[in-house]
Amino acid sequence: MAVGKYETHVKPKLLLIEAWARDGLTDEDIAKNLDVGVSTFHAYKKDHPELVESLKRSKDEADIKVENALYKRALGYEYEEVTQEPLYNPITGEPILDESGDPKIAVTKIVRKMVNPDTTAQIFWLKNRRPAAWRDKQDIEHSGQMTNNINMTGLSTEELRALAKAKSSTT
Repeated sequence: MAVGKYETHVKPKLLLIEAWARDGLTDEDIAKNLDVGVSTFHAYKKDHPELVESLKRSKDEADIKVENALYKRALGYEYEEVTQEPLYNPITGEPILDESGDPKIAVTKIVRKMVNPDTTAQIFWLKNRRPAAWRDKQDIEHSGQMTNNINMTGLSTEELRALAKAKSSTT
């Protein structure tokens, strides 16, 4: 294994690798971005604990953020929408500039808004967190005996033939 390539292609990019992993790139994608083979990348992971720790830390952080966002979306939440507008000189109509020459901005309106709970997020959460109670397929056991006693004594011969014909066409 070329240790030199780790030193030149991987180690200097640990922070970038962390960002790629946080963004959801797979090991294969990261290896391609680093211009190393996938098997070489896996070998690097075996030989360099700092690489494994970097990947683990970033993937865990991303997972936690997504879990928190899903949870928040499932329950609904409130937020403030802030409207900002540039300030203008009331006499000249010219924008008022700050020390750096950029237009000064003022908050003109703050509105408190509510995002309603999302049933899709709730279902997703429950199916994954409580699969025994919320999975689509339910296993139901039946004990006892089932019978199919249908009284056909009041049917005419034509009606019985029609039923027999319908049954034979479905099997």
